Amino acid sequence: MDSIEAKVKRLLNGETVDEDIDGPIDCDYTLEHQIKELASKGVETSLSQDFRPIVGQTVTYIAAAVVFNDADEVLMMQEAKSRYAGQWYLPAGRVDPNEQIIDAVKREVLEETGLLFEPLTLILVESSQANWFRFTYTGRIVGGQLKTVAQADSESLQACWVSDIGSLSLRSADCLRLIDFGRQYRENREVWHKSQFTAIRPHHQMLLRLVCAVRRKENNRFHVLVSEKPSPHLPVCELNPSRSLHAALKRFMQSIFSAEKLPEHRPFGVLSVEHNGIPGKEHDGLCLTVLVVCKVPLEESVPTQEYTWLQVEPELEGLLMNMDQMFETIEVDLDAKELIHKYSQPPVFVPQFTAGLDPQLKALITEVVIQSFAAFTTEEDIKRAHGSHVPQWHRMDS
Repeated sequence: MDSIEAKVKRLLNGETVDEDIDGPIDCDYTLEHQIKELASKGVETSLSQDFRPIVGQTVTYIAAAVVFNDADEVLMMQEAKSRYAGQWYLPAGRVDPNEQIIDAVKREVLEETGLLFEPLTLILVESSQANWFRFTYTGRIVGGQLKTVAQADSESLQACWVSDIGSLSLRSADCLRLIDFGRQYRENREVWHKSQFTAIRPHHQMLLRLVCAVRRKENNRFHVLVSEKPSPHLPVCELNPSRSLHAALKRFMQSIFSAEKLPEHRPFGVLSVEHNGIPGKEHDGLCLTVLVVCKVPLEESVPTQEYTWLQVEPELEGLLMNMDQMFETIEVDLDAKELIHKYSQPPVFVPQFTAGLDPQLKALITEVVIQSFAAFTTEEDIKRAHGSHVPQWHRMDS
């Protein structure tokens, strides 16, 4: 079985941790725990501790593709569904029961555009509450024939390579942000994360795993947070399907440190996505592993007795140090602040860098770092972008 440090290294590379692949994960903050916590405060909730994710029933996963050709044109398809007929959007659609997410995006591209798609990496993970997720891939076309009007069917009317997106009537303008992320990856992939795919591991719940890092003021060494019961492991909480990921993270951190002693911190990126949709209905859940950086020293970040800080070895510390340096750069750099304002999202995917970044590379990262991270999108974020209502594309019935 992996040590805690080995687990962190594997997660930094977008891999699963070496545990019983079919066994349950130790969960520190279950739905049952959350319900009891609310009850102790006199808060009633309709949340059931028996909630189980089932694709097409209690959870929805969307797979989308952003694909460019050699002329820097983006692949778009024209909607056939009556509600959106004639409007344009990226190839995208629901993940079916008994289907892997990466297979779903290949299927959707083929059905809607006639082309064979080879995903190269996952670039964006979005969520509207913890029961709706969209996974956006970029990659290349390896075959097939572009669908024409003569081949129109219930999936789409046609597909085109488009240079001027502004000339199209779009199903939803949210695809512009996805296209922007895809283009940034295409133009600056050397400073992006390695190719990331959904790691295949079955989950019966919707889970959030933390790699929470902090520096000790005394010696400036990095430490990671460890839950000690029933055996040492990285902290894990069960996601409330009616709340956003941000709300889940906040409540989990409050349970770890207590609300009164909660250290200032920031979610810095999703390191991995774990899911296995086969066979359907048996384990349709997922696990997101998130990097969280405490902005105050270890001496001021005191968890409850169920948790402790573990000092990491120099090799792992070097990886965390580079991420921490990028975090500080984002905080103080004016251009980065403008980018943060532009996207209004905390970062999600963390690039994989070796130690010792030179100043020129660090300056380049400052320019593209926001684009090179995928982003959480909460229902509140969507409302800010689209007005007071959640657009049809983001609803469970879309």
